[in-house]
Amino acid sequence: MLKISKFKYLVLFIMAIVIPTLLNGQDATTPAPAPAAPTLDKADTVWLIVSSALVFFMIPGLALFYGGIVKSKNVLSTMMHSFIAIIVLTLQWTIFGYSFAFSGSNPYYGDFSLAFLNGIDLDTLEGTIPKYVHFLFQGMFALITPALISGAIAERIKLSGYVVFILLWATLVYDPVAHWVWAADGWLFKDGALDFAGGTVVHLISGIAGLAAALVIGKRKGESSTLTHPNNMTYTLLGSGLLWFGWFGFNAGSGLKIDGLAARAFVVTLIAPAAAGATWLAIEWIHTKKATALGAASGIVAGLVVITPAAGFVSPVSAIIMGILISPICYGAILLKGKLGYDDTLDAFGIHGVGGAFGAILTGVFALSLAEGVTRGHQIQVQVVSVVATGAYSFIVSYILAFLIEKSIGFRIEEEKEINGLDQEIHGENGYGI
Repeated sequence: MLKISKFKYLVLFIMAIVIPTLLNGQDATTPAPAPAAPTLDKADTVWLIVSSALVFFMIPGLALFYGGIVKSKNVLSTMMHSFIAIIVLTLQWTIFGYSFAFSGSNPYYGDFSLAFLNGIDLDTLEGTIPKYVHFLFQGMFALITPALISGAIAERIKLSGYVVFILLWATLVYDPVAHWVWAADGWLFKDGALDFAGGTVVHLISGIAGLAAALVIGKRKGESSTLTHPNNMTYTLLGSGLLWFGWFGFNAGSGLKIDGLAARAFVVTLIAPAAAGATWLAIEWIHTKKATALGAASGIVAGLVVITPAAGFVSPVSAIIMGILISPICYGAILLKGKLGYDDTLDAFGIHGVGGAFGAILTGVFALSLAEGVTRGHQIQVQVVSVVATGAYSFIVSYILAFLIEKSIGFRIEEEKEINGLDQEIHGENGYGI
């Protein structure tokens, strides 16, 4: 009896020590620890500052790309469209544009709580980066997007009309659509639409806006055979290279971190344009027996556009497939403008509008992983809805804006000034002093 009694007490002693140890931290009444507050990550911050600079550098690249394709009497005017966008829209983004895109809880538009960067200081974070850096990075997208529109209406627009148009368009189209797609409370974001770096927000809505404005102001004066004589293809090739260079920040920075996702986004941003450029040159050779510098540049940009919404979601193999697919689509869209009778001067709609739309849809097709419970078919449906919604909204508002500007202060320049050339008539200067 003595031995049993001692054994019983030994067992009770062990249970008293071991069981609480095993159950430590598992008491259902013990609240879970609160998630750690976000802290500044210096590597992420450096990468986003570098990415912001890369995206900014795309705008002079765009100026060269567009400037080389137009006639020599309009080269300065065309390049100025990109630099005017930097000047005007930096102020708009600072005063209220950033706030309108990235504040508030409304699913359709932001509020003005961050106007003039109100409430943002050195310690304010957006994830692991300073809020100031988020303002900078997203601001570069807001600057280049309206500048893309100018490619559809170059060589025939007044500077005053252009300034008013891009200012109103950024406020009424870009900022709300950026809120829909990228803000945490945006309705397309909540619906699960995938747009890593701006297939709908940047390329689709700008290309469609260019089409709407071109329809309002009409064609350029002159015979169609004389309207397409690039003045300096070396500019255009250099511009495409600068765009490609800057696009690494455009896509690889859009995850707002420096990690494996950023690395893969960088990789596919190299691969897709290469596949698209090779395919475009092959199509040109089959069609015209020539492989042109303009074709190479156009194919590269089409590949960059198509991979933009997908950069954070697809594999390198999918990037090759997307690049191969987009070139015949955009090539066909450019040929189609002659049959449909609209004058998209520098193929902003044919490349950015069409490429952005197909890129957004193909993102749903090739995405490596989907949200829990989401089928492939449903994701593609969500992507189509995002394309239709953003494209239709941009076209309607852009058409109305262009129409009202044309009927008030005038959007299209007078015929005599158009014939003389916009460089002299608007700026009093020549692009070339030769």
